Amino acid sequence: MTEQKPRDPDALHRHLHDIQDLLSRQHLVENLIHRQRMPHQKLVESITHKQNLARLRRKLDRLHPADIACILEALPLADRLFVWDRVRAEKDGDILLEVSDAVRATLIETMDSDEIKAAVESLDTDELADLAPDLPPDVMRDVIASLDQEEQAQVRAAMAYPEDTVGALMDFDMVTVREDVTLEVVLRYLRRFEALPDHTDALFVVDRDDRLRGVLTLEALLINDLEKKVSQVMKSKSVVTFAPDDDAGGAAKAFERYDLVSVPVVDATRRVLGRITIDDMVDQIREESEAEIFSQAGLREEEDIFAPVIRSVKNRWAWLAINLMTAFVASRVIDLFQGSIEQLVALAALMPIVAGIGGNAGNQTVTMIVRAIAMGQVEPTALWRLLRKELGVALINGVVWGGAIGAVAWWLYRNLELGLVMTAAMILNLLLAATAGVVIPLLRQRFGRDPALGGSVMITALTDSGGFFIFLGLATVFLL
Repeated sequence: MTEQKPRDPDALHRHLHDIQDLLSRQHLVENLIHRQRMPHQKLVESITHKQNLARLRRKLDRLHPADIACILEALPLADRLFVWDRVRAEKDGDILLEVSDAVRATLIETMDSDEIKAAVESLDTDELADLAPDLPPDVMRDVIASLDQEEQAQVRAAMAYPEDTVGALMDFDMVTVREDVTLEVVLRYLRRFEALPDHTDALFVVDRDDRLRGVLTLEALLINDLEKKVSQVMKSKSVVTFAPDDDAGGAAKAFERYDLVSVPVVDATRRVLGRITIDDMVDQIREESEAEIFSQAGLREEEDIFAPVIRSVKNRWAWLAINLMTAFVASRVIDLFQGSIEQLVALAALMPIVAGIGGNAGNQTVTMIVRAIAMGQVEPTALWRLLRKELGVALINGVVWGGAIGAVAWWLYRNLELGLVMTAAMILNLLLAATAGVVIPLLRQRFGRDPALGGSVMITALTDSGGFFIFLGLATVFLL
């Protein structure tokens, strides 16, 4: 059967529900049969088991590999492996490419060397290079040995570039033509292909040394007189190109900015090495977005939500340990002002408000700054300009909301001085949060570190300790 992609946003959820329903039925029938004694029990069990498996396989046969990958990620480990064993072998390689790194590891662990080789042998060289870090070294050596010399060179070339560079993502499947031939010759040449490479919107025009001369768009090929030469209709100026060492994130921004579909990758002599396509860039943008989310939460890597407990603990413990230490610091700050709290119990009720508002404001600031850094809109030299702007925002918010909560504190406790202290503490803690939200990511960027890593954790720790100290300190000075 033909593989089907979802026709609407809810289709994938329906597919997942159908798979989960089939698995539930399988478990239910097995439990009922084992609990009850009946004539020909083994025969009934065998027939029922085969019927459910047949339904599951038919469902999986109709799904696109990308949909199966999403379904596998959403299943607990036991059900995931059960479904994985029922997928057609020819889909294994494409599914391994689509699943997350964490889930891919659980699938590869269940496969023997022959199964892995069979799964990846049909993949393109750039796809094989993507999977290489996750494959057993002996299997990878055997797979590379089975390729022809050109393909071996392509795989090794892609593997030689760092992970987040254009070279590591480039596709070697492309169409090149010469500038001195007619469009009619080009069309005859294209008809020899069974299918054009995916996302082909232009042909790359090269000389005899494979140096890029320009690009021939499919539109220009189709609307111009076939007697014209490629050189007459090709685009040779302002052609976007990438070098293999270029940052993949920067390339993704260029695709978004210029609405690109495919771009040639060239070396220093403009010799065409490969191309980058829109699907590579969509994956890159998604991965960067996910990595930023994980980093802000202090997670070291993407995590399989159904991973074993110990593996999840290892991924999360580092920043939790840091958070524990900062929480201890906050508790020591409170202990310093224990006498003040005992004399004015209202302080204990109000101080979480100061810390909470500061943490929220700081996380808003750090999110904006990290996003701007990721979009290439901010450089470390912009620190003072951004700091002045964010301090202005914090000051206005502090006066407005600090004044509001100060008025509430005055009304509740009939103490004007307490209301003024509350207002001042809110203003000062919001200014502290704004300063940290700008300075922390920009300093991390300046020193070559991930600006997003642990940002939320550090902001929360700083505004908690700082907020308690500011509020209780002011209360001690002016109220007691």
